[in-house]
Amino acid sequence: QMKKRILSLALLVRLLVFFSGCNDVDAPITQELCDGTHTDGNDNGQCDYCHKSVMTTFDLYAINDLHGKFVDGDNHPGVDELTTYLKKAALTDDNVILLSAGDMWQGSSESNLTSGLLITDWMNRLDFAAMALGNHEFDWGEDAIAANAALAEFPLLAINIYDRTTNTLVDYCQGSTVVEFDGIQVGIIGAIGDCYSSIAPDKVEDIYFKTGSELTKLVKEESQRLRSEGVDFIVYCLHDGYGQSGATPSTSPSSNRLSSYYDVSLSDGYVDVVFEGHTHQQYVIMDQYGVIHLQNRGDNKGGISHLEVSINTVTGSFSVDRKGLVEHSTYSSLADDPLIDQLLEKYSEQIGPANRIVGRTASYRNSDYLRQKVADLYYEAGVACWGETYDIILGGGFISVRSPYTLQAGEVTYGQLQNIFPFDNDLVLCSIQGRDLLNKFINTSNDNYYISGDSAMMSSVDPNATYYVVVDTYTSSYAPNRLTVVEEYEKGIYARDLLADFIENGGMQ
Repeated sequence: QMKKRILSLALLVRLLVFFSGCNDVDAPITQELCDGTHTDGNDNGQCDYCHKSVMTTFDLYAINDLHGKFVDGDNHPGVDELTTYLKKAALTDDNVILLSAGDMWQGSSESNLTSGLLITDWMNRLDFAAMALGNHEFDWGEDAIAANAALAEFPLLAINIYDRTTNTLVDYCQGSTVVEFDGIQVGIIGAIGDCYSSIAPDKVEDIYFKTGSELTKLVKEESQRLRSEGVDFIVYCLHDGYGQSGATPSTSPSSNRLSSYYDVSLSDGYVDVVFEGHTHQQYVIMDQYGVIHLQNRGDNKGGISHLEVSINTVTGSFSVDRKGLVEHSTYSSLADDPLIDQLLEKYSEQIGPANRIVGRTASYRNSDYLRQKVADLYYEAGVACWGETYDIILGGGFISVRSPYTLQAGEVTYGQLQNIFPFDNDLVLCSIQGRDLLNKFINTSNDNYYISGDSAMMSSVDPNATYYVVVDTYTSSYAPNRLTVVEEYEKGIYARDLLADFIENGGMQ
């Protein structure tokens, strides 16, 4: 009887509160009806008893393929205004999580001369939550990754990079991490796609990537583990992406279109959003399960990806309140943040060589000219070094350039050349069979192969004879080229160094 009277009294009080229009959720009777263990039977975002909000909102911001673009260049912005924008977001938004989908370090003189430490330090200051490893993180080898991991105050993520000897995850990264705030947990899983062809083979001799179905299995297992430990929302940071560079994806692509890099079954309850990279595209697309995929352009040109999410802390349901790409124009007019100059000063000794003026170019030089000139210089350097011992037929190979790709007329600094030719690939003398020389170099359809040499010899190649060529280690380590290294050039002399000497000696006047 007493229990019935108490329940009747409680009901009477609730009716009085309702009809009086009283919404004072802090009134004493509200505390009796809700002891803090909220319920939300109709999943409307409010407690059934005290009517307090049970929603937590957070913002995800993701950068991909920054490629070390720290300061303003000829055709790309630095991170000065972006730093101001992200700091402001951290102060004004409810909860902010900053992420990277990889390829952060390689590509600018300032970052390269510090082996990425400048960028990692910047990420520390902005309180990044995690960074997925990309293919260009391997350009300086695993020791450089380990050095950055030691400096980083956030985890490097790659659930699928395994040590060949131990068959376990490499020790400089982890599979996932968890961010907690306001009663929710956000899990972040990181992975690298099947990017072997974009890494010099000698840089990954001791490791391998689990891709395809093996990667799907790893991500699903990690997702299930995180869910079992109470994680409410799972972010997948994948260094791989839709289509080829420059293509425009459909807003709702089929699973077949995604299958080249992403198993759509992951979207069936395992991951809730995917931040992508590698292909330097700009898109916000949704797969068949309603999972959103975002990527922004590389080289800091297209801004950053953004998602605002609200989660019901009682039911676990969530909604995406905002999604899109924050264009660079959104924050380009903001004041420069002083952190940039502070970090440049901190690393001034390492990045000092970038400011050295090596000479002048009398006219604009496009990427084709620069790559052909590097092929010329490979051949000339090889003949000067080994010409008395070997009949060298050509120099060159796969010669890649990065932003800004070209040189404007006027003074040229070493930093400009390093931006265009950032890769630390040594020169080597190699032997090759005539048939492979014809197929892979002389008659190749690969537009990135540039060659220079003895035209008379190249016009009369014997398929069964052995020839000698001068290439860099990226070309020599690519197995299909069937090159055998015979001699090594002076260590630490790269394409940009040969080009700097050429300019310094008046070669572009």
